[in-house]
Amino acid sequence: MTMPDLTFRQRRISQPILNMVRKVLPPMSDTEREAIEAGTVWWEKDLLTGNPEWDRLLRMGTQSYTAEEQAFIDGPVNELCAMLDDWKITFEERDIPQEIWDYMKANGFMGLIIPKEYGGKGFSASANSEIVMRLSTRSPSAAVAVIVPNSLGPGELLLLFGTDEQKNHYLPRLADGREIPAFGLTSTDAGSDATAMTDRGVVCYEQYEGKKTLGMRVNWSKRYISLGPVCSVLGLAFKLHDPDGILGGEEDLGITLALVPTDTSGVSIGRRHYPGLQAFPNGPNSGKDVFFPMDWIIGGQERIGQGWRMLVTALSAGRGVMLPAMSTSGMKVATFSSGAYSRVREQFNTSIANFEGIQEALARIAGETYTIDAARRMTLRAIDQGEKPAVVSSIMKYHATERMRAVTNDALDVHSGKGVIDGPRNYLGSGYRAIPIAIAVEGANIMTRNLMIYGQGSIRCHPFILDEMAAAQNEDKLEGLTAFDETLFQHVAFQAKTFARALGRSWTFSLFAKSPVRGPTAKYFRRANQVSAALALTSEAAMVTLGGSLKRMEMLSARLGDVLSELYLLSSVLKKWEDDNRPKEDLPFVEWSAQTCLHRAENALKGVIDNFPIRPVAWLLKAVTRPYGSRYSAPRDKLSRAVSDLISEPTEARQRVSEGIYIGGQDTELGRLEHAFQLNAKLAPVKAKMRKARVFDIEKALNEHVITQDEAESLHEVTALIREVVRVDDFAPEEITGKTKPRARKKTPAKPSAKPSAKASA
Repeated sequence: MTMPDLTFRQRRISQPILNMVRKVLPPMSDTEREAIEAGTVWWEKDLLTGNPEWDRLLRMGTQSYTAEEQAFIDGPVNELCAMLDDWKITFEERDIPQEIWDYMKANGFMGLIIPKEYGGKGFSASANSEIVMRLSTRSPSAAVAVIVPNSLGPGELLLLFGTDEQKNHYLPRLADGREIPAFGLTSTDAGSDATAMTDRGVVCYEQYEGKKTLGMRVNWSKRYISLGPVCSVLGLAFKLHDPDGILGGEEDLGITLALVPTDTSGVSIGRRHYPGLQAFPNGPNSGKDVFFPMDWIIGGQERIGQGWRMLVTALSAGRGVMLPAMSTSGMKVATFSSGAYSRVREQFNTSIANFEGIQEALARIAGETYTIDAARRMTLRAIDQGEKPAVVSSIMKYHATERMRAVTNDALDVHSGKGVIDGPRNYLGSGYRAIPIAIAVEGANIMTRNLMIYGQGSIRCHPFILDEMAAAQNEDKLEGLTAFDETLFQHVAFQAKTFARALGRSWTFSLFAKSPVRGPTAKYFRRANQVSAALALTSEAAMVTLGGSLKRMEMLSARLGDVLSELYLLSSVLKKWEDDNRPKEDLPFVEWSAQTCLHRAENALKGVIDNFPIRPVAWLLKAVTRPYGSRYSAPRDKLSRAVSDLISEPTEARQRVSEGIYIGGQDTELGRLEHAFQLNAKLAPVKAKMRKARVFDIEKALNEHVITQDEAESLHEVTALIREVVRVDDFAPEEITGKTKPRARKKTPAKPSAKPSAKASA
């Protein structure tokens, strides 16, 4: 077809619109394009297109473990947890002891993701998450030592992209711990902006092992590299250049990844950072004029320039597995301990769990923990089924770490001085100090929220935008117009359906929206449908009317990402309750989480409309999606009290929401707390008798026959246990300062002066 053969529609409608699109289409760097195209699209697409297929989500099942995985969790994982002493690791040795490294290597912790044919465990994402979650209970530093070899550094990259020769050489050595890996991504002069990376390699020939070899000479300076100070093989990201045209192509070849033995001449490692007072090895490394043969490139020479796509693909799974596991662990510890501590701790002759201020905090702790654990489980199920959900991984990374921060703060408020004083008795302090690390790593949270969740999701999940962008950028103008014309009118039909769906569901209170279930959660499925349709329409309006400028409106796009995130979290909560066979006792958790997600999603949508720069569009969006104003309120006090009671009493719901952490026996702080909590609960009727009689002294209650002798003895026992539980640590001054206590000097009596001074006389 030549230009004169264009149809009327192409000439009069599609061509002018395409010309306009080409003018407003924002420039997209290679790294942005590769980030958008990395991984797979999954449930987030349903939510962003306005009509979720709930039946498909509910049919996908839930996380499960093989017999081998369960035996490993019950055996070596629990044994390692019992060995870990986080106070000793963090403040006494300031390093992970060699016996811990030896145990992890001998028992396969370094090769959890490596397939069995290479000597690894070949465990699922669900099992790996469970292992990391349990280890994090005891020591964040030990958990990081397991996370790095089993995520980006660089085992996963080898599995996804390595050559057979690289896999056969490195994977068995990584699996049994002969090689300690790390991955060097962050340049000293650059942070999240990979395009600003200053690490540079130049293609060249050099003598290597006695013969002329094609390779590259690389210079780099990295920082923030976990396990970097102790690694034996370093995965490295750098920009490769070919100024002499040796490879016969472009000069700038792009970001490339290589595996570098750290005993190579010119490599410098060993110095350490001290992140959040954590003891896991983390530090800078550098290389000066280091020669790499071509076969050191991960995936071989054909993978030159594909480094960013490879990294983002690998990060998609890691951000959805490891960081959420650590975050959920901290939240579960907060839930488990805060409920118990608030029940055994008494002030003004009553448990502090009875104060509404404490109940409000406990409800947030338990509700947020239930939400994030549900999302963790659903995400793991998707990954185990082969998905590499980049957008969902961003959602999980951001919300798991942010909510861990909020939950831990609430837990510290509940524990008060118990949570403030550092020492072996403090089971919250180490996790609290590690929170900023989780917030900052693998894409700082501000960047993740403002640029990645919606920025990547809006384009990748849209059924037509990517095709339209490709058509607009097609150098063959006629071919681009033909493709654009076909896609454009499908897009218009989609917009009409989206508008009608959003209008109908908003104006009818979503009463006629479908729910895949009946019962108490059906209304939340219908409300999620309404918010999803409103998001789809608002997102469509933003992309069409704002075009490329939306990319720079980070506050607006962040709020749109918040809506998507809350819908994802709500979906996972509803699915978890179904997966767990609808335990009635857990319903307050579900209600609290669902109402919170809907309330936050609605507020975020309101924020988008209130700040939309084209006001007539904002007015239309408000009329269509918010005809009655705000409809979804935050949980009411009665519900918050019910949630609080579930974790401050010895309920099965409390056990379920905190399942997966290591408690131990009375040799651990959590174990002692649990023992006191359970015994205290058994004596609740006895304490109630004393309160009714207004007698609060045990001996007096015994003498006045309010309680029996056996009851008095049990009360004395539990009182001693509680006193031990609420105790905090204290230290000799020299233990804190590290200085030897100075020897006391004898006072020398002053010589009497012949004449007292004026000052002395005064």
